Amino acid sequence: MFVALSRFTIANGMAASVREAFVNRPHAVDDEPGFLGLSVMNPIDRPEEIWLLTRWLDESSYRTWHGSHSYRTGHAGIPKGLKLVPKSAEVSFFDAFAD
Repeated sequence: MFVALSRFTIANGMAASVREAFVNRPHAVDDEPGFLGLSVMNPIDRPEEIWLLTRWLDESSYRTWHGSHSYRTGHAGIPKGLKLVPKSAEVSFFDAFAD
């Protein structure tokens, strides 16, 4: 299984709005080939830091989605005015081989 972990830190106090946007997300990714699941979370002591963990059948499925219209649709609900801490956004990739 291929896993992508995206992280970013909100700079302007909009954590509640970002959380709400994820709760009400359009689920555009859910039916993409190879998509297995999404978890959105934050460290308990740092609510302004958001982590998105997506699970995929393979890296190719992730890369295909990342360049798709579905990817753009899924990001359309980003709250207006959201500012991130500079250089806080990062993505890490993992080969998950055991649960």
